[in-house]
Amino acid sequence: MKLFSIKRLVSPTVSIQGKIFVAFSLVTLIGIVAVTSIVYLYMRETVKNNAITSVQDSIRQADESVNLRLEEISRLNTVVVTNQTVLQTLQSETVEPSYDWFQEQKRLEEFLSAVIAYKSFITRVAVVGLNGKVFFVGSPWLDRSVLHTPVMDALLHNESGQAYYHQTSFGSSIVTGREIRYNRKTLGIVMFDLNDDFIRKTYDVKPTSDSMIYVVDEKNEFIYQPPSSGLDQEAVIQLNRELEGGNTSFERDINKKSYLVVSRKSAYTGWSTLALVPMESLLSETVKIRKVLVTVAIIVFLIIVIVTSQVSSRITRNIRKLRSMMMRVMEGNLTLPPGEIYSKDEIGHLYLVFKRMVEELKRLLEGIMTTEREKREAELAVLQAQIRPHFLYNSLNTVKYLAKLNGVPNIVEVSESLIELMRGVLGHTNEYLTLGEELQYVRSYVTIEKYKYVEPLRLEIEVADQELLQCKVLKLMLQPIVENAIIHGIAASEQDGRVTVRIYKENGELRIDVRDNGQGMTQEQMDALLEVKKDQDNTRFSGMGVRNVHERIVRLYGERYGVFLDSELGAYTNVQIRFPLLPDLGLKIQGE
Repeated sequence: MKLFSIKRLVSPTVSIQGKIFVAFSLVTLIGIVAVTSIVYLYMRETVKNNAITSVQDSIRQADESVNLRLEEISRLNTVVVTNQTVLQTLQSETVEPSYDWFQEQKRLEEFLSAVIAYKSFITRVAVVGLNGKVFFVGSPWLDRSVLHTPVMDALLHNESGQAYYHQTSFGSSIVTGREIRYNRKTLGIVMFDLNDDFIRKTYDVKPTSDSMIYVVDEKNEFIYQPPSSGLDQEAVIQLNRELEGGNTSFERDINKKSYLVVSRKSAYTGWSTLALVPMESLLSETVKIRKVLVTVAIIVFLIIVIVTSQVSSRITRNIRKLRSMMMRVMEGNLTLPPGEIYSKDEIGHLYLVFKRMVEELKRLLEGIMTTEREKREAELAVLQAQIRPHFLYNSLNTVKYLAKLNGVPNIVEVSESLIELMRGVLGHTNEYLTLGEELQYVRSYVTIEKYKYVEPLRLEIEVADQELLQCKVLKLMLQPIVENAIIHGIAASEQDGRVTVRIYKENGELRIDVRDNGQGMTQEQMDALLEVKKDQDNTRFSGMGVRNVHERIVRLYGERYGVFLDSELGAYTNVQIRFPLLPDLGLKIQGE
Protein backbone atom coordinates (compact mmCIF):
# COMPACT_ATOMS: atom_id res chain seq x y z
CA MET A 1 0.00 0.00 0.00
CA LYS A 2 1.31 3.42 -0.90
CA LEU A 3 2.41 5.87 1.79
CA PHE A 4 -0.31 8.31 0.75
CA SER A 5 -3.01 5.64 1.14
CA ILE A 6 -1.73 4.69 4.60
CA LYS A 7 -1.67 8.36 5.66
CA ARG A 8 -5.20 8.82 4.31
CA LEU A 9 -6.42 5.85 6.36
CA VAL A 10 -4.79 6.62 9.71
CA SER A 11 -5.27 10.40 9.68
CA PRO A 12 -8.94 11.35 10.22
CA THR A 13 -8.22 15.01 9.40
CA VAL A 14 -7.06 14.24 5.84
CA SER A 15 -10.10 12.61 4.27
CA ILE A 16 -13.54 11.18 4.93
CA GLN A 17 -12.13 7.73 4.22
CA GLY A 18 -9.68 8.21 7.09
CA LYS A 19 -12.48 9.30 9.39
CA ILE A 20 -14.63 6.30 8.43
CA PHE A 21 -11.67 3.92 8.84
CA VAL A 22 -10.64 5.29 12.24
CA ALA A 23 -14.25 5.42 13.50
CA PHE A 24 -15.02 1.85 12.41
CA SER A 25 -11.71 0.58 13.78
CA LEU A 26 -12.19 2.27 17.15
CA VAL A 27 -15.79 1.08 17.49
CA THR A 28 -14.74 -2.45 16.52
CA LEU A 29 -11.76 -2.43 18.88
CA ILE A 30 -13.86 -1.17 21.77
CA GLY A 31 -16.55 -3.76 21.01
CA ILE A 32 -14.05 -6.64 20.79
CA VAL A 33 -12.26 -5.58 23.97
CA ALA A 34 -15.58 -5.19 25.80
CA VAL A 35 -16.95 -8.56 24.64
CA THR A 36 -13.66 -10.36 25.33
CA SER A 37 -13.38 -8.81 28.79
CA ILE A 38 -16.99 -9.62 29.65
CA VAL A 39 -16.64 -13.22 28.46
CA TYR A 40 -13.39 -13.69 30.36
CA LEU A 41 -14.70 -12.13 33.56
CA TYR A 42 -17.89 -14.16 33.29
CA MET A 43 -15.94 -17.39 32.82
CA ARG A 44 -13.58 -16.47 35.65
CA GLU A 45 -16.49 -15.77 37.96
CA THR A 46 -18.21 -18.96 36.84
CA VAL A 47 -15.11 -21.06 37.58
CA LYS A 48 -14.76 -19.39 40.94
CA ASN A 49 -18.43 -19.94 41.85
CA ASN A 50 -18.26 -23.56 40.68
CA ALA A 51 -15.16 -24.08 42.81
CA ILE A 52 -16.88 -22.54 45.84
CA THR A 53 -19.95 -24.71 45.30
CA SER A 54 -17.80 -27.83 44.83
CA VAL A 55 -15.68 -27.19 47.92
CA GLN A 56 -18.73 -26.35 50.02
CA ASP A 57 -20.47 -29.56 48.93
CA SER A 58 -17.33 -31.61 49.60
CA ILE A 59 -16.88 -30.11 53.07
CA ARG A 60 -20.53 -30.58 53.84
CA GLN A 61 -20.41 -34.22 52.76
CA ALA A 62 -17.22 -34.77 54.80
CA ASP A 63 -18.83 -33.19 57.88
CA GLU A 64 -21.97 -35.23 57.45
CA SER A 65 -19.93 -38.41 57.06
CA VAL A 66 -17.94 -37.69 60.23
CA ASN A 67 -21.09 -36.64 62.08
CA LEU A 68 -22.80 -39.91 61.17
CA ARG A 69 -19.89 -41.88 62.59
CA LEU A 70 -19.77 -39.74 65.73
CA GLU A 71 -23.52 -40.11 66.22
CA GLU A 72 -23.11 -43.86 65.91
CA ILE A 73 -20.29 -43.76 68.46
CA SER A 74 -22.52 -41.66 70.72
CA ARG A 75 -25.15 -44.41 70.63
CA LEU A 76 -22.45 -46.99 71.37
CA ASN A 77 -21.33 -44.85 74.32
CA THR A 78 -24.84 -44.99 75.67
CA VAL A 79 -24.95 -48.74 75.22
CA VAL A 80 -21.68 -49.15 77.13
CA VAL A 81 -22.44 -46.81 80.04
CA THR A 82 -25.83 -48.45 80.62
CA ASN A 83 -24.61 -52.06 80.39
CA GLN A 84 -24.92 -53.94 83.70
CA THR A 85 -21.81 -55.98 83.04
CA VAL A 86 -19.77 -52.80 82.73
CA LEU A 87 -21.33 -51.28 85.85
CA GLN A 88 -20.88 -54.44 87.92
CA THR A 89 -17.30 -54.89 86.77
CA LEU A 90 -16.32 -51.33 87.72
CA GLN A 91 -18.00 -51.74 91.16
CA SER A 92 -16.55 -55.18 91.99
CA GLU A 93 -13.73 -55.63 94.48
CA THR A 94 -11.73 -58.07 92.39
CA VAL A 95 -8.07 -57.39 91.95
CA GLU A 96 -5.55 -58.35 89.31
CA PRO A 97 -4.48 -61.05 88.70
CA SER A 98 -7.28 -63.14 90.15
CA TYR A 99 -9.60 -65.63 88.60
CA ASP A 100 -12.62 -63.39 89.07
CA TRP A 101 -10.69 -60.54 87.46
CA PHE A 102 -9.89 -62.68 84.43
CA GLN A 103 -13.55 -63.68 84.19
CA GLU A 104 -14.61 -60.04 84.32
CA GLN A 105 -12.02 -59.11 81.70
CA LYS A 106 -13.21 -61.91 79.43
CA ARG A 107 -16.86 -60.94 79.72
CA LEU A 108 -16.17 -57.25 79.25
CA GLU A 109 -13.83 -57.69 76.27
CA GLU A 110 -16.37 -59.97 74.61
CA PHE A 111 -18.99 -57.28 75.13
CA LEU A 112 -16.71 -54.54 73.79
CA SER A 113 -15.75 -56.69 70.82
CA ALA A 114 -19.41 -57.14 70.01
CA VAL A 115 -19.97 -53.40 70.30
CA ILE A 116 -17.30 -52.44 67.70
CA ALA A 117 -17.82 -55.42 65.47
CA TYR A 118 -17.88 -54.39 61.79
CA LYS A 119 -17.00 -50.83 62.80
CA SER A 120 -13.81 -50.33 60.80
CA PHE A 121 -13.69 -46.61 61.60
CA ILE A 122 -13.19 -47.48 65.34
CA THR A 123 -9.64 -48.53 66.15
CA ARG A 124 -10.15 -49.06 69.87
CA VAL A 125 -12.81 -49.09 72.59
CA ALA A 126 -11.83 -48.96 76.24
CA VAL A 127 -13.48 -48.88 79.65
CA VAL A 128 -11.31 -47.22 82.30
CA GLY A 129 -12.40 -47.31 85.90
CA LEU A 130 -11.32 -44.83 88.50
CA ASN A 131 -10.40 -47.85 90.68
CA GLY A 132 -7.60 -48.70 88.21
CA LYS A 133 -9.36 -51.32 86.16
CA VAL A 134 -8.70 -50.92 82.42
CA PHE A 135 -10.37 -53.02 79.73
CA PHE A 136 -9.96 -52.38 76.00
CA VAL A 137 -10.35 -54.01 72.61
CA GLY A 138 -8.26 -52.85 69.63
CA SER A 139 -5.02 -50.96 69.43
CA PRO A 140 -2.88 -49.34 70.60
CA TRP A 141 -2.15 -50.88 74.02
CA LEU A 142 -3.74 -49.22 77.01
CA ASP A 143 -3.02 -49.61 80.74
CA ARG A 144 -3.79 -47.84 83.97
CA SER A 145 -1.29 -45.09 83.13
CA VAL A 146 -4.09 -43.46 81.16
CA LEU A 147 -5.63 -42.37 84.44
CA HIS A 148 -3.28 -39.43 84.68
CA THR A 149 -3.33 -38.27 81.07
CA PRO A 150 -4.98 -35.15 79.51
CA VAL A 151 -7.41 -37.26 77.59
CA MET A 152 -8.73 -38.74 80.86
CA ASP A 153 -9.14 -35.26 82.34
CA ALA A 154 -10.88 -33.96 79.19
CA LEU A 155 -13.41 -36.79 79.20
CA LEU A 156 -14.10 -36.55 82.95
CA HIS A 157 -14.57 -32.79 82.93
CA ASN A 158 -17.27 -33.03 80.27
CA GLU A 159 -19.55 -34.79 82.80
CA SER A 160 -22.24 -36.88 81.07
CA GLY A 161 -21.83 -35.24 77.61
CA GLN A 162 -19.81 -36.74 74.83
CA ALA A 163 -16.35 -35.20 74.57
CA TYR A 164 -13.79 -35.16 71.77
CA TYR A 165 -10.03 -35.15 72.10
CA HIS A 166 -7.32 -35.19 69.45
CA GLN A 167 -4.69 -37.63 70.59
CA THR A 168 -1.28 -37.56 68.93
CA SER A 169 0.62 -40.09 71.05
CA PHE A 170 0.59 -43.76 70.07
CA GLY A 171 -0.63 -42.72 66.62
CA SER A 172 -2.87 -39.88 65.69
CA SER A 173 -6.56 -40.44 66.44
CA ILE A 174 -9.74 -38.75 67.60
CA VAL A 175 -10.89 -39.90 71.06
CA THR A 176 -14.53 -39.55 71.97
CA GLY A 177 -16.09 -40.75 75.18
CA ARG A 178 -18.12 -40.00 78.30
CA GLU A 179 -18.37 -40.71 82.02
CA ILE A 180 -19.75 -43.93 83.46
CA ARG A 181 -21.96 -43.05 86.45
CA TYR A 182 -24.03 -45.05 88.80
CA ASN A 183 -26.11 -43.70 91.68
CA ARG A 184 -24.68 -40.24 90.98
CA LYS A 185 -21.19 -41.61 91.42
CA THR A 186 -18.54 -41.53 88.69
CA LEU A 187 -17.17 -45.00 88.18
CA GLY A 188 -14.95 -44.35 85.14
CA ILE A 189 -15.07 -43.49 81.46
CA VAL A 190 -15.69 -45.21 78.13
CA MET A 191 -13.43 -44.23 75.17
CA PHE A 192 -13.77 -44.81 71.45
CA ASP A 193 -10.83 -44.03 69.19
CA LEU A 194 -11.87 -42.79 65.73
CA ASN A 195 -9.38 -43.91 63.11
CA ASP A 196 -7.26 -41.00 61.89
CA ASP A 197 -7.10 -42.58 58.44
CA PHE A 198 -10.86 -42.29 58.25
CA ILE A 199 -10.63 -38.58 59.12
CA ARG A 200 -7.87 -38.04 56.57
CA LYS A 201 -9.70 -39.86 53.80
CA THR A 202 -12.97 -38.10 54.64
CA TYR A 203 -11.46 -34.58 54.48
CA ASP A 204 -9.08 -35.29 51.65
CA VAL A 205 -11.13 -33.28 49.11
CA LYS A 206 -9.07 -31.08 46.80
CA PRO A 207 -10.40 -29.11 43.83
CA THR A 208 -6.73 -28.55 42.89
CA SER A 209 -3.60 -30.51 43.76
CA ASP A 210 -2.20 -27.72 45.95
CA SER A 211 -5.41 -27.04 47.86
CA MET A 212 -5.34 -27.30 51.66
CA ILE A 213 -8.05 -28.45 54.10
CA TYR A 214 -7.86 -27.68 57.82
CA VAL A 215 -10.23 -28.92 60.56
CA VAL A 216 -9.94 -26.99 63.83
CA ASP A 217 -11.87 -27.72 67.00
CA GLU A 218 -13.29 -25.16 69.43
CA LYS A 219 -9.99 -25.10 71.33
CA ASN A 220 -8.15 -24.15 68.13
CA GLU A 221 -6.50 -27.55 68.00
CA PHE A 222 -6.11 -29.20 64.63
CA ILE A 223 -8.32 -32.19 64.07
CA TYR A 224 -6.97 -32.51 60.56
CA GLN A 225 -4.38 -30.73 58.48
CA PRO A 226 -2.71 -31.60 55.17
CA PRO A 227 0.52 -33.61 55.40
CA SER A 228 2.60 -30.92 53.71
CA SER A 229 1.05 -27.62 54.68
CA GLY A 230 2.45 -24.53 53.06
CA LEU A 231 0.98 -22.26 55.74
CA ASP A 232 1.92 -21.60 59.34
CA GLN A 233 -0.54 -23.07 61.84
CA GLU A 234 -0.78 -19.72 63.61
CA ALA A 235 -1.90 -18.08 60.39
CA VAL A 236 -4.65 -20.67 59.97
CA ILE A 237 -5.75 -20.30 63.62
CA GLN A 238 -5.80 -16.49 63.23
CA LEU A 239 -7.90 -16.82 60.09
CA ASN A 240 -10.32 -19.14 61.92
CA ARG A 241 -10.65 -16.64 64.75
CA GLU A 242 -11.48 -13.89 62.28
CA LEU A 243 -14.18 -16.02 60.72
CA GLU A 244 -15.62 -16.94 64.14
CA GLY A 245 -16.74 -20.28 62.75
CA GLY A 246 -19.03 -18.73 60.13
CA ASN A 247 -20.07 -20.36 56.88
CA THR A 248 -18.63 -18.07 54.20
CA SER A 249 -16.33 -17.80 51.19
CA PHE A 250 -14.04 -15.00 50.03
CA GLU A 251 -10.64 -14.20 48.55
CA ARG A 252 -7.73 -13.47 50.88
CA ASP A 253 -4.04 -12.73 50.37
CA ILE A 254 -1.99 -14.94 52.70
CA ASN A 255 1.80 -14.75 52.61
CA LYS A 256 1.61 -12.63 49.42
CA LYS A 257 -0.43 -15.26 47.65
CA SER A 258 -4.12 -15.08 46.77
CA TYR A 259 -6.38 -17.86 48.11
CA LEU A 260 -10.04 -18.68 47.83
CA VAL A 261 -11.13 -19.36 51.43
CA VAL A 262 -14.23 -21.50 52.07
CA SER A 263 -15.33 -21.95 55.69
CA ARG A 264 -17.91 -24.22 57.37
CA LYS A 265 -18.66 -24.96 61.01
CA SER A 266 -20.23 -28.24 62.06
CA ALA A 267 -23.30 -27.78 64.23
CA TYR A 268 -22.80 -31.27 65.74
CA THR A 269 -19.13 -31.21 66.74
CA GLY A 270 -18.38 -27.47 66.64
CA TRP A 271 -15.39 -28.16 64.40
CA SER A 272 -14.50 -25.52 61.79
CA THR A 273 -13.39 -26.65 58.36
CA LEU A 274 -11.25 -24.27 56.31
CA ALA A 275 -10.51 -24.90 52.65
CA LEU A 276 -7.77 -22.77 51.06
CA VAL A 277 -7.60 -22.99 47.26
CA PRO A 278 -4.82 -21.02 45.47
CA MET A 279 -6.43 -18.70 42.92
CA GLU A 280 -3.55 -19.21 40.53
CA SER A 281 -4.22 -22.94 40.33
CA LEU A 282 -7.97 -22.49 40.35
CA LEU A 283 -7.90 -20.09 37.43
CA SER A 284 -5.18 -21.81 35.45
CA GLU A 285 -7.71 -22.97 32.87
CA THR A 286 -9.18 -19.50 32.54
CA VAL A 287 -5.71 -18.16 31.75
CA LYS A 288 -5.55 -20.53 28.79
CA ILE A 289 -9.02 -19.46 27.73
CA ARG A 290 -7.95 -15.82 28.05
CA LYS A 291 -5.03 -16.40 25.71
CA VAL A 292 -7.35 -18.05 23.20
CA LEU A 293 -9.81 -15.15 23.46
CA VAL A 294 -7.06 -12.59 22.94
CA THR A 295 -5.76 -14.46 19.91
CA VAL A 296 -9.23 -14.72 18.39
CA ALA A 297 -9.92 -11.04 19.14
CA ILE A 298 -6.69 -9.95 17.40
CA ILE A 299 -7.48 -12.07 14.34
CA VAL A 300 -11.05 -10.73 14.15
CA PHE A 301 -9.83 -7.17 14.58
CA LEU A 302 -7.28 -7.53 11.77
CA ILE A 303 -9.94 -8.98 9.48
CA ILE A 304 -12.33 -6.15 10.30
CA VAL A 305 -9.56 -3.56 9.74
CA ILE A 306 -8.89 -4.97 6.26
CA VAL A 307 -12.60 -5.12 5.43
CA THR A 308 -13.12 -1.59 6.82
CA SER A 309 -10.33 -0.18 4.64
CA GLN A 310 -11.92 -1.71 1.55
CA VAL A 311 -15.45 -0.62 2.47
CA SER A 312 -14.34 2.92 3.32
CA SER A 313 -12.48 3.13 0.01
CA ARG A 314 -15.59 2.06 -1.93
CA ILE A 315 -17.82 4.44 0.05
CA THR A 316 -15.56 7.44 -0.58
CA ARG A 317 -14.70 6.59 -4.21
CA ASN A 318 -17.55 8.72 -5.55
CA ILE A 319 -16.66 11.51 -3.13
CA ARG A 320 -13.13 11.57 -4.52
CA LYS A 321 -14.51 11.70 -8.06
CA LEU A 322 -16.79 14.57 -7.13
CA ARG A 323 -13.91 16.39 -5.45
CA SER A 324 -11.81 16.01 -8.59
CA MET A 325 -14.64 17.49 -10.68
CA MET A 326 -14.99 20.42 -8.30
CA MET A 327 -11.24 21.10 -8.47
CA ARG A 328 -11.49 21.23 -12.30
CA VAL A 329 -14.39 23.68 -12.06
CA MET A 330 -12.48 25.77 -9.51
CA GLU A 331 -9.61 26.01 -12.03
CA GLY A 332 -12.07 27.35 -14.62
CA ASN A 333 -12.72 24.18 -16.61
CA LEU A 334 -16.51 23.88 -16.84
CA THR A 335 -16.39 20.69 -18.93
CA LEU A 336 -17.13 17.69 -16.70
CA PRO A 337 -15.16 14.46 -17.31
CA PRO A 338 -17.03 11.55 -18.95
CA GLY A 339 -16.87 9.27 -15.85
CA GLU A 340 -20.21 10.03 -14.24
CA ILE A 341 -21.46 8.96 -10.81
CA TYR A 342 -24.43 6.62 -11.07
CA SER A 343 -25.07 5.87 -7.38
CA LYS A 344 -28.54 6.57 -6.01
CA ASP A 345 -27.41 7.70 -2.57
CA GLU A 346 -26.73 11.20 -1.30
CA ILE A 347 -23.47 11.44 -3.27
CA GLY A 348 -25.34 10.64 -6.49
CA HIS A 349 -27.91 13.33 -5.70
CA LEU A 350 -25.11 15.75 -4.86
CA TYR A 351 -23.45 14.98 -8.21
CA LEU A 352 -26.68 15.71 -10.08
CA VAL A 353 -27.07 19.00 -8.22
CA PHE A 354 -23.43 19.87 -8.93
CA LYS A 355 -23.87 18.97 -12.59
CA ARG A 356 -26.95 21.19 -12.88
CA MET A 357 -25.10 23.94 -11.04
CA VAL A 358 -22.20 23.76 -13.51
CA GLU A 359 -24.63 23.82 -16.44
CA GLU A 360 -26.42 26.79 -14.90
CA LEU A 361 -23.07 28.46 -14.32
CA LYS A 362 -22.15 27.96 -17.98
CA ARG A 363 -25.52 29.38 -19.00
CA LEU A 364 -25.08 32.37 -16.71
CA LEU A 365 -21.59 33.02 -18.00
CA GLU A 366 -22.88 32.88 -21.57
CA GLY A 367 -25.70 35.20 -20.53
CA ILE A 368 -23.23 37.60 -18.95
CA MET A 369 -21.19 37.61 -22.13
CA THR A 370 -24.33 38.24 -24.16
CA THR A 371 -25.43 40.96 -21.75
CA GLU A 372 -22.07 42.65 -21.93
CA ARG A 373 -22.27 42.61 -25.71
CA GLU A 374 -25.81 43.97 -25.65
CA LYS A 375 -24.74 46.54 -23.08
CA ARG A 376 -22.10 47.87 -25.42
CA GLU A 377 -24.66 47.96 -28.24
CA ALA A 378 -27.16 49.70 -25.92
CA GLU A 379 -24.60 52.31 -24.92
CA LEU A 380 -24.15 53.10 -28.59
CA ALA A 381 -27.93 53.19 -29.08
CA VAL A 382 -28.28 55.55 -26.10
CA LEU A 383 -25.75 57.88 -27.63
CA GLN A 384 -27.73 57.79 -30.83
CA ALA A 385 -31.07 58.24 -29.02
CA GLN A 386 -29.95 61.31 -27.07
CA ILE A 387 -30.54 63.34 -30.21
CA ARG A 388 -34.15 62.14 -30.77
CA PRO A 389 -36.07 63.96 -27.93
CA HIS A 390 -34.35 67.23 -28.72
CA PHE A 391 -35.03 66.73 -32.40
CA LEU A 392 -38.70 65.99 -31.62
CA TYR A 393 -39.02 69.05 -29.37
CA ASN A 394 -37.42 71.24 -32.03
CA SER A 395 -39.71 69.80 -34.70
CA LEU A 396 -42.85 70.43 -32.57
CA ASN A 397 -41.66 73.98 -31.81
CA THR A 398 -41.21 74.50 -35.55
CA VAL A 399 -44.79 73.26 -36.15
CA LYS A 400 -46.03 75.57 -33.37
CA TYR A 401 -44.14 78.55 -34.89
CA LEU A 402 -45.47 77.88 -38.39
CA ALA A 403 -49.06 77.46 -37.02
CA LYS A 404 -48.77 80.78 -35.22
CA LEU A 405 -47.48 82.51 -38.40
CA ASN A 406 -50.37 81.09 -40.40
CA GLY A 407 -52.95 82.00 -37.72
CA VAL A 408 -53.99 78.43 -36.72
CA PRO A 409 -54.52 78.60 -32.91
CA ASN A 410 -55.78 75.02 -32.66
CA ILE A 411 -52.53 73.60 -33.97
CA VAL A 412 -50.61 75.90 -31.64
CA GLU A 413 -52.59 74.65 -28.61
CA VAL A 414 -52.18 70.97 -29.54
CA SER A 415 -48.47 71.41 -30.18
CA GLU A 416 -47.92 73.16 -26.85
CA SER A 417 -49.86 70.40 -24.99
CA LEU A 418 -47.98 67.63 -26.79
CA ILE A 419 -44.62 69.27 -26.04
CA GLU A 420 -45.55 69.61 -22.36
CA LEU A 421 -46.82 66.03 -22.14
CA MET A 422 -43.78 64.50 -23.82
CA ARG A 423 -41.44 66.58 -21.70
CA GLY A 424 -43.04 65.09 -18.61
CA VAL A 425 -42.95 61.53 -19.94
CA LEU A 426 -39.48 61.60 -21.51
CA GLY A 427 -37.74 64.28 -19.56
CA HIS A 428 -38.32 63.18 -15.95
CA THR A 429 -36.64 59.95 -14.80
CA ASN A 430 -37.91 60.05 -11.20
CA GLU A 431 -40.70 57.65 -10.24
CA TYR A 432 -42.42 60.28 -8.05
CA LEU A 433 -43.63 63.80 -8.80
CA THR A 434 -46.02 66.27 -7.19
CA LEU A 435 -49.76 65.96 -7.62
CA GLY A 436 -49.77 69.42 -9.26
CA GLU A 437 -47.34 68.21 -11.92
CA GLU A 438 -49.41 65.06 -12.50
CA LEU A 439 -52.55 67.25 -12.98
CA GLN A 440 -50.69 69.37 -15.53
CA TYR A 441 -49.98 66.26 -17.60
CA VAL A 442 -53.67 65.30 -17.37
CA ARG A 443 -54.65 68.79 -18.67
CA SER A 444 -52.22 68.48 -21.55
CA TYR A 445 -53.58 65.02 -22.42
CA VAL A 446 -57.24 66.23 -22.32
CA THR A 447 -56.34 69.26 -24.46
CA ILE A 448 -55.02 66.92 -27.16
CA GLU A 449 -57.91 64.43 -26.85
CA LYS A 450 -60.78 66.99 -27.11
CA TYR A 451 -59.91 67.72 -30.74
CA LYS A 452 -60.64 64.07 -31.64
CA TYR A 453 -64.34 64.25 -30.75
CA VAL A 454 -67.20 66.26 -32.25
CA GLU A 455 -68.96 66.72 -28.93
CA PRO A 456 -67.42 69.05 -26.35
CA LEU A 457 -65.13 67.48 -23.67
CA ARG A 458 -64.68 69.26 -20.36
CA LEU A 459 -62.18 68.59 -17.56
CA GLU A 460 -63.08 69.89 -14.07
CA ILE A 461 -60.58 69.74 -11.21
CA GLU A 462 -61.71 70.29 -7.62
CA VAL A 463 -59.03 70.57 -4.94
CA ALA A 464 -60.16 70.68 -1.29
CA ASP A 465 -56.79 71.98 -0.08
CA GLN A 466 -54.19 73.60 -2.35
CA GLU A 467 -51.40 72.18 -0.20
CA LEU A 468 -52.42 68.69 -1.33
CA LEU A 469 -51.03 69.60 -4.76
CA GLN A 470 -47.55 69.38 -3.25
CA CYS A 471 -48.01 65.76 -2.18
CA LYS A 472 -45.84 63.18 -3.87
CA VAL A 473 -47.63 60.63 -6.09
CA LEU A 474 -46.55 57.98 -8.57
CA LYS A 475 -45.70 59.26 -12.00
CA LEU A 476 -48.52 58.77 -14.59
CA MET A 477 -50.98 57.65 -11.93
CA LEU A 478 -53.96 59.84 -13.04
CA GLN A 479 -53.45 59.89 -16.80
CA PRO A 480 -54.39 56.20 -17.39
CA ILE A 481 -57.56 56.66 -15.30
CA VAL A 482 -58.63 59.81 -17.26
CA GLU A 483 -57.73 58.11 -20.54
CA ASN A 484 -59.92 55.11 -19.65
CA ALA A 485 -62.81 57.45 -18.73
CA ILE A 486 -62.61 59.33 -22.07
CA ILE A 487 -62.11 56.35 -24.39
CA HIS A 488 -64.39 53.75 -22.79
CA GLY A 489 -66.89 56.00 -21.05
CA ILE A 490 -67.53 59.32 -22.76
CA ALA A 491 -66.59 58.34 -26.33
CA ALA A 492 -69.01 55.41 -26.31
CA SER A 493 -71.95 57.54 -25.00
CA GLU A 494 -71.84 60.06 -27.94
CA GLN A 495 -72.88 63.05 -25.77
CA ASP A 496 -71.26 66.03 -24.07
CA GLY A 497 -68.49 64.62 -21.97
CA ARG A 498 -67.37 65.78 -18.55
CA VAL A 499 -64.56 64.38 -16.44
CA THR A 500 -64.39 65.62 -12.86
CA VAL A 501 -61.23 65.12 -10.79
CA ARG A 502 -61.83 65.71 -7.09
CA ILE A 503 -58.86 65.82 -4.70
CA TYR A 504 -59.30 65.66 -0.92
CA LYS A 505 -57.96 64.11 2.27
CA GLU A 506 -59.84 61.49 4.31
CA ASN A 507 -58.78 59.14 7.15
CA GLY A 508 -55.19 60.29 6.81
CA GLU A 509 -55.14 59.28 3.11
CA LEU A 510 -54.97 61.19 -0.14
CA ARG A 511 -58.20 60.49 -2.04
CA ILE A 512 -58.59 61.25 -5.79
CA ASP A 513 -61.99 60.63 -7.41
CA VAL A 514 -62.15 60.55 -11.23
CA ARG A 515 -65.83 60.70 -12.25
CA ASP A 516 -67.23 60.71 -15.80
CA ASN A 517 -70.78 60.98 -17.14
CA GLY A 518 -70.31 58.15 -19.63
CA GLN A 519 -72.31 55.02 -20.21
CA GLY A 520 -71.20 53.34 -16.98
CA MET A 521 -70.32 49.70 -16.35
CA THR A 522 -71.82 46.54 -14.93
CA GLN A 523 -70.23 44.72 -11.99
CA GLU A 524 -68.85 42.10 -14.35
CA GLN A 525 -67.22 44.81 -16.47
CA MET A 526 -65.67 46.41 -13.39
CA ASP A 527 -64.29 43.05 -12.27
CA ALA A 528 -62.98 42.41 -15.77
CA LEU A 529 -61.34 45.85 -15.84
CA LEU A 530 -59.31 45.04 -12.73
CA GLU A 531 -58.49 41.59 -14.12
CA VAL A 532 -56.86 42.95 -17.26
CA LYS A 533 -53.17 42.07 -17.47
CA LYS A 534 -50.45 44.42 -18.49
CA ASP A 535 -49.84 42.79 -21.84
CA GLN A 536 -53.58 42.96 -22.60
CA ASP A 537 -53.92 46.71 -22.01
CA ASN A 538 -55.18 48.60 -25.08
CA THR A 539 -54.58 52.16 -23.90
CA ARG A 540 -53.04 54.05 -26.71
CA PHE A 541 -50.79 56.58 -25.04
CA SER A 542 -49.21 55.52 -21.80
CA GLY A 543 -49.22 51.76 -22.18
CA MET A 544 -50.51 51.45 -18.60
CA GLY A 545 -54.06 50.59 -17.62
CA VAL A 546 -56.23 50.82 -14.52
CA ARG A 547 -55.02 47.43 -13.30
CA ASN A 548 -51.37 48.50 -13.65
CA VAL A 549 -51.97 51.61 -11.55
CA HIS A 550 -53.70 49.51 -8.90
CA GLU A 551 -50.89 46.94 -8.81
CA ARG A 552 -48.20 49.65 -8.55
CA ILE A 553 -49.89 51.23 -5.54
CA VAL A 554 -50.67 47.91 -3.79
CA ARG A 555 -47.17 46.60 -4.38
CA LEU A 556 -45.63 49.65 -2.73
CA TYR A 557 -48.10 50.41 0.10
CA GLY A 558 -50.30 47.33 0.69
CA GLU A 559 -53.86 46.20 0.13
CA ARG A 560 -55.29 49.19 2.02
CA TYR A 561 -54.46 51.47 -0.94
CA GLY A 562 -55.11 51.18 -4.67
CA VAL A 563 -57.94 51.74 -7.21
CA PHE A 564 -61.61 51.21 -6.24
CA LEU A 565 -64.48 51.32 -8.80
CA ASP A 566 -68.09 52.47 -8.48
CA SER A 567 -70.44 52.74 -11.48
CA GLU A 568 -74.08 52.83 -12.54
CA LEU A 569 -74.93 51.60 -16.00
CA GLY A 570 -76.00 54.49 -18.31
CA ALA A 571 -75.22 57.15 -15.69
CA TYR A 572 -71.64 57.46 -14.45
CA THR A 573 -68.40 55.77 -13.48
CA ASN A 574 -66.34 56.83 -10.44
CA VAL A 575 -62.76 55.65 -9.99
CA GLN A 576 -61.31 56.38 -6.55
CA ILE A 577 -57.56 56.31 -5.94
CA ARG A 578 -56.43 55.88 -2.35
CA PHE A 579 -52.83 56.91 -1.82
CA PRO A 580 -50.79 57.59 1.33
CA LEU A 581 -50.04 61.20 2.11
CA LEU A 582 -46.48 61.80 0.91
CA PRO A 583 -45.80 65.55 1.37
CA ASP A 584 -42.99 67.17 -0.54
CA LEU A 585 -39.77 67.96 1.36
CA GLY A 586 -40.25 70.82 3.78
CA LEU A 587 -44.07 70.78 3.48
CA LYS A 588 -46.29 70.07 6.49
CA ILE A 589 -49.81 68.94 5.68
CA GLN A 590 -52.43 70.80 7.67
CA GLY A 591 -54.31 68.68 10.12
CA GLU A 592 -51.61 65.96 10.23
